[in-house]
Amino acid sequence: MQGFADETYIEVSSGRGGDGHISFRREKYVPKGGPDGGDGGKGGDVVFVVKENLKTLVHLRKKRIFKAENGENGKKARKHGKNGLDAVIEVPPGTLIKDSETDKILADMVNTGQSYKIASGGSGGNGNWHYKSSIKQTPRYAQPGKPGQEFRLHIELNIIADIGFVGLPNAGKSSLLRRLTNANPEVAAYAFTTKIPNLGVLRLGDTDIVLADIPGIIEGASEGAGMGIKFLKHISRTRALIFMVDLSDEKYLEAFDILLNEVKNFSEDLFMKKRIILGTKTDLEGTKEHLKELEAKYPGEKIIGISTFAEDGLKDLIREMTVLSA
Repeated sequence: MQGFADETYIEVSSGRGGDGHISFRREKYVPKGGPDGGDGGKGGDVVFVVKENLKTLVHLRKKRIFKAENGENGKKARKHGKNGLDAVIEVPPGTLIKDSETDKILADMVNTGQSYKIASGGSGGNGNWHYKSSIKQTPRYAQPGKPGQEFRLHIELNIIADIGFVGLPNAGKSSLLRRLTNANPEVAAYAFTTKIPNLGVLRLGDTDIVLADIPGIIEGASEGAGMGIKFLKHISRTRALIFMVDLSDEKYLEAFDILLNEVKNFSEDLFMKKRIILGTKTDLEGTKEHLKELEAKYPGEKIIGISTFAEDGLKDLIREMTVLSA
């Protein structure tokens, strides 16, 4: 997912309504016909639409100004001006639309196909035929079109998943995501391989479980260390969390406390989500004993040991995932 972008600012403006027309019917045998100026067309709206296959906001960083078309002016013979075309802005599921000044959430775009009109086009003006009366037979006035609306918006993406993977750098999150799903994140034996969130879909019969792998969390992430806050927000919508602990790392007994503390400091709601602890890399020497120590330290937590490489414990994990995502 090169060029990942999870927030940007854009300016939007709806179209102005077309002006009403001033004209009079002039035909061979009707030299002094009445007013026949047509109405102006409505200005186009600005509409956000959720598109399923979009995963980032990078397209909105390339184009930051969106303008709908103005309505056409009215014409003679009571012909109505054409309405302006809408400006349709496609966004991925999980997009928040906010006022740029107050950061107030205007719309939460979650479901595919969902739409939200942020700016209404101006109405078209009436042509002069509307103003004919018994007193005024030849009105030389038509109504001007109404102006459109303009907004500066803060667009933010919080990816949507059923279960989020949380771990220190190099805990094996990307390897597990690749093994379980159709995702293809970069995997390497060094920290911070994952620099952007990755999504994958675990298919179990008729059920799909969406998994999110976010970049490794470091101590102080909830206060902005590294890219902590940006990453933690991407698991704010998940139903459950899997805390991944590298059993081969020297911090294997500290990792869960560090991660849980960062999650709690960031969001109490996130802290209260369903969770399990996943001890990884059980194929490496000494890790089975480390898993037992982890289980002894946290008797109240659900703990599973796995090896992605040796495919050890994956069936137990998948079984538990169906419970977490329910």
